[in-house]
Amino acid sequence: MRAEAQAHIDQVNAATALLRRFLDWDRALRRLEELNQKVEDPSLWNDPKAAQEVMRERRRLDEAIAATRKLETELTDTVELIEMAEAEGDDGLVDDGVKALADLAERAEKDKVSALLAGEADANNSYVEVNSGAGGTESNDWAGMLQRMYSRWAERHGMKVELVDFHSGEQAGIKSATLLVKGENAYGNLKVESGVHRLVRISPYDSSARRHTSFASVWVYPEVDDDIDIEVNESELRIDTYRASGAGGQHINTTDSAVRITHIPTNIVVQCQNQRSQHKNKAEAMKQLKARLYEAELQKREAEANATAAAKTDIGWGHQIRSYVLQPYQLVKDLRTGMTSTAPGDVLDGDLDRFMAAALSQRVTGEKVDVEDVD
Repeated sequence: MRAEAQAHIDQVNAATALLRRFLDWDRALRRLEELNQKVEDPSLWNDPKAAQEVMRERRRLDEAIAATRKLETELTDTVELIEMAEAEGDDGLVDDGVKALADLAERAEKDKVSALLAGEADANNSYVEVNSGAGGTESNDWAGMLQRMYSRWAERHGMKVELVDFHSGEQAGIKSATLLVKGENAYGNLKVESGVHRLVRISPYDSSARRHTSFASVWVYPEVDDDIDIEVNESELRIDTYRASGAGGQHINTTDSAVRITHIPTNIVVQCQNQRSQHKNKAEAMKQLKARLYEAELQKREAEANATAAAKTDIGWGHQIRSYVLQPYQLVKDLRTGMTSTAPGDVLDGDLDRFMAAALSQRVTGEKVDVEDVD
């Protein structure tokens, strides 16, 4: 078997093994049978909401199981075809088989990611909050680059992006910004981006052209569906209003329309200034607060299940999840999975899928990778 073909085989086998492990294969088969029986029961639709939940779970489980079986069957058939072609000395047929394996390996990666996005809130829209670290203009500019990176990733996937909150830097970039990314599995993909991101480059703001290191943090949480009830005690809130900043016309910059809400027990702070009305900004900020509280509960459950979860830490050295080096060489390196790219320009333009897939896989396997940061 050619080395190229064996590499594709190993990739497909790794993907299907991960899928079986993620699904807990025997349990998944039993659960699918239970769901099929529920669907056949006419009384199921007496409660439409419960019925929709059953149908949704059944569809996701059925698709994941079917995709895994199809990958395994096609892999077996293709390997047998190549072995027969090699035995007969048919190089042309071997080439066709290797190409089919390459296509299968690519599909296996896509199917793997789709199956891994089966968490409780993975299908939801997602908030992405970016904050600059210490370092003034350098960190503000870096935070602005990250805001653009996630906007470009969303656009590549046909998602819509709304700017919910924005605080510009004095000279360049942003101090903070909150995006609402709307699209299928937005939160499921973006949730692995929570953490501190580090940039190394020759500063365009340094007349001596010295190399600078900048930090910014990213915090991701799901938009809460209307049918998810999150109770918030008004007595536990501190609500402040202030004058909005940035673009928005004369009215938005001359009235205290922006709203900041602090949830005192958790010290969670959310804010919104993109609407002209204080009432609308307060409603949007409450949506963000409920989303943050919901995300905190999801993180708690994940931690209890011993899954690897992103943690919000100090925005500085030693806490980064990924480093982006632009000078003196070109490299992006994820410090959780070891995934790298020698094209940081593409990554900063939204080419993040490989990094997200690797981090999602690691959440399933729980395997720690000993990765050294780059200089």
